[in-house]
Amino acid sequence: MGSHLVALWATNFLPAEKEMASLLEIADRLGKARPTHPQVQQFVHNLERLQGVNEGAMAPEINLATPEGPNLALSSLRGKYVLIDFWASWCGPCRRENPNVVKTYANYKDKGFEIYGVSLDQNREAWLKAIETDKLVWKHVSDLQYWSSAGAQAYQVNSIPQTFLLDPAGRIIAKGLRGAALDQYLAQLFETK
Repeated sequence: MGSHLVALWATNFLPAEKEMASLLEIADRLGKARPTHPQVQQFVHNLERLQGVNEGAMAPEINLATPEGPNLALSSLRGKYVLIDFWASWCGPCRRENPNVVKTYANYKDKGFEIYGVSLDQNREAWLKAIETDKLVWKHVSDLQYWSSAGAQAYQVNSIPQTFLLDPAGRIIAKGLRGAALDQYLAQLFETK
């Protein structure tokens, strides 16, 4: 693809997870050929952030307000397997997934498993009502900034529900687990412990 700006457009058609090597090569070529071009700088920056949330990477910190008021840092949950669950009260697929997450949490919470729910809500009352209605009894945080949420930005979240599973050291070990896939992954994980 060389160092032509059309390469930036072409990257929209590459799945980042599977084509990271190609994307890094494009970023390197464009960064050398056009280091001050705003679109190139943005592409390189976004790619660096995306690499930071790949499996095997240390999870970026999130430190947002809980429903009770004080902030809760993701890093405070180290020592447990933690599912970061990006969701919102207005998200139909999220709300339909919540019964599965409730069941999974009940099965594994006493085995060293925790959930850190990051809401992309804007309306505090809607967020709190959804937590109560759906019986979401785990840890919750939000900055009520919708898609501009600091958590969503740190994890490059552009659709929800989205999940990241962390090991007790805070390293990302799986992404996008939902429903039966999440339950099966955890069953295997805790069976081998």
